[in-house]
Amino acid sequence: MTLIKPAKVCFEHIGGKLGNLLLEAFVEKGWIAKVNPDDKHYYITDIGQEEFTKFGIDLSLIKSEKI
Repeated sequence: MTLIKPAKVCFEHIGGKLGNLLLEAFVEKGWIAKVNPDDKHYYITDIGQEEFTKFGIDLSLIKSEKI
Protein backbone atom coordinates (compact mmCIF):
# COMPACT_ATOMS: atom_id res chain seq x y z
CA MET A 1 0.00 0.00 0.00
CA THR A 2 1.25 3.46 -0.95
CA LEU A 3 0.46 6.40 1.30
CA ILE A 4 -0.22 9.76 -0.33
CA LYS A 5 -1.03 13.22 0.94
CA PRO A 6 -4.19 14.55 -0.73
CA ALA A 7 -4.43 17.89 -2.51
CA LYS A 8 -8.18 18.36 -2.79
CA VAL A 9 -9.73 20.45 -5.52
CA CYS A 10 -13.24 21.86 -5.13
CA PHE A 11 -14.88 24.21 -7.63
CA GLU A 12 -11.51 25.11 -9.21
CA HIS A 13 -9.70 25.91 -5.95
CA ILE A 14 -7.41 23.98 -3.63
CA GLY A 15 -9.26 22.89 -0.53
CA GLY A 16 -8.64 20.74 2.50
CA LYS A 17 -5.60 20.91 4.73
CA LEU A 18 -3.25 21.80 1.87
CA GLY A 19 -5.39 24.79 0.92
CA ASN A 20 -5.47 25.94 4.53
CA LEU A 21 -1.69 25.57 4.94
CA LEU A 22 -1.09 27.52 1.72
CA LEU A 23 -3.41 30.31 2.89
CA GLU A 24 -1.62 30.56 6.24
CA ALA A 25 1.82 30.58 4.58
CA PHE A 26 0.83 33.25 2.05
CA VAL A 27 -0.54 35.47 4.84
CA GLU A 28 2.57 34.97 7.01
CA LYS A 29 4.86 35.84 4.08
CA GLY A 30 2.77 38.92 3.29
CA TRP A 31 1.83 37.68 -0.19
CA ILE A 32 -1.88 38.09 0.51
CA ALA A 33 -3.70 40.31 3.00
CA LYS A 34 -7.07 41.75 3.93
CA VAL A 35 -8.05 45.42 3.81
CA ASN A 36 -9.39 44.99 7.34
CA PRO A 37 -9.46 41.91 9.60
CA ASP A 38 -13.23 41.48 9.36
CA ASP A 39 -13.11 41.13 5.57
CA LYS A 40 -13.98 37.75 4.08
CA HIS A 41 -11.71 38.13 1.04
CA TYR A 42 -7.97 38.61 0.61
CA TYR A 43 -6.05 40.55 -2.02
CA ILE A 44 -2.63 39.90 -3.55
CA THR A 45 -0.02 42.33 -2.21
CA ASP A 46 2.79 43.89 -4.25
CA ILE A 47 5.22 41.39 -2.71
CA GLY A 48 2.78 38.60 -3.52
CA GLN A 49 2.60 39.70 -7.15
CA GLU A 50 6.38 39.45 -7.41
CA GLU A 51 6.62 36.10 -5.62
CA PHE A 52 3.70 34.40 -7.40
CA THR A 53 5.17 35.55 -10.73
CA LYS A 54 8.49 33.90 -9.78
CA PHE A 55 6.53 30.63 -9.43
CA GLY A 56 5.32 31.09 -13.00
CA ILE A 57 1.77 31.98 -11.97
CA ASP A 58 0.10 34.21 -14.56
CA LEU A 59 -1.72 36.74 -12.40
CA SER A 60 -3.18 38.41 -15.49
CA LEU A 61 -5.73 35.56 -15.39
CA ILE A 62 -7.17 37.11 -12.19
CA LYS A 63 -9.55 39.98 -12.83
CA SER A 64 -8.72 43.13 -10.84
CA GLU A 65 -11.35 44.58 -8.52
CA LYS A 66 -11.72 47.88 -6.68
CA ILE A 67 -11.15 47.68 -2.93
